[in-house]
Amino acid sequence: MLALGIICAIGASALYNTSIALQALEARDVGEEHALRVSLIGRLIKNPRWLLATGIGLLGWPLEIAALLLAPLTVVQPCLACGLVLLLWLGVTRLGEKPGRREYGAVAAILVGVAGLAWAAPERTTGHAGAGPIAIALVLVTIPVVAPYVVRGWASAAGTLAVIAAGFGYAWTAIASKLLTDQLSTGSIFVAAIWLATAAASEGLALLSEMSALGRSPATRVAPVMFAIQVTVPVILAPLIFEESWSDTPGGGAGIVASVLLVLAGVVALAGSPVVGAVIDSAHAEE
Repeated sequence: MLALGIICAIGASALYNTSIALQALEARDVGEEHALRVSLIGRLIKNPRWLLATGIGLLGWPLEIAALLLAPLTVVQPCLACGLVLLLWLGVTRLGEKPGRREYGAVAAILVGVAGLAWAAPERTTGHAGAGPIAIALVLVTIPVVAPYVVRGWASAAGTLAVIAAGFGYAWTAIASKLLTDQLSTGSIFVAAIWLATAAASEGLALLSEMSALGRSPATRVAPVMFAIQVTVPVILAPLIFEESWSDTPGGGAGIVASVLLVLAGVVALAGSPVVGAVIDSAHAEE
């Protein structure tokens, strides 16, 4: 079950990252005056190629749900960042880019980290903390998600906050998706529908923030911060919200921490790699 969950998570990640690469191309063709405004999405949805890219990303969500039904969030969320390896592969095979020690080291860190998570994984649970801790977590995640829209008039600050908002938005989508799957497991369809609505809302805001950030900065600057946040926030909150106990895992949780840090280091290095960035930049140049 755990292995199948990891496979589903990696498959979802491949679709998500293909979508990110394609969306980045189209977001850059929209003027900065639309950044952090609904008009940005309004303009993008008229673009068939952007819609295709978004559709590819949406196909990954059922795989993510399947992964959460089979494996704990602590394992699934880091695996969702593995699709960056696909962008590296495109850079090497399509563009003839030469990967260096940075890229090889990043891929090795991700692979070893995922293997470590499979080895040290906690038990998957469907139990939750009380409504209070979940509400506190929701508030703490919501603040950075809405921050760039509050300070939208401060161009430089809003640009940086848009990247952070995208990461936290996708982090909440993962948390809400986990809550949704747990409710489905217990047959609570109505409550599951509520978490589905919050996941859709956070995904929409995260997408708007991500597109705004990609319109202002190269993907190699946006992706490392965004991925780092969306990997770490759900993993940190998993023991607090979902009672995923790390105490009975190897090293009393040390194995999980070390594995997550390895994945995180690999993701940040690979997301900012010139080889990965060349995939998006060259495709944009062909427009």
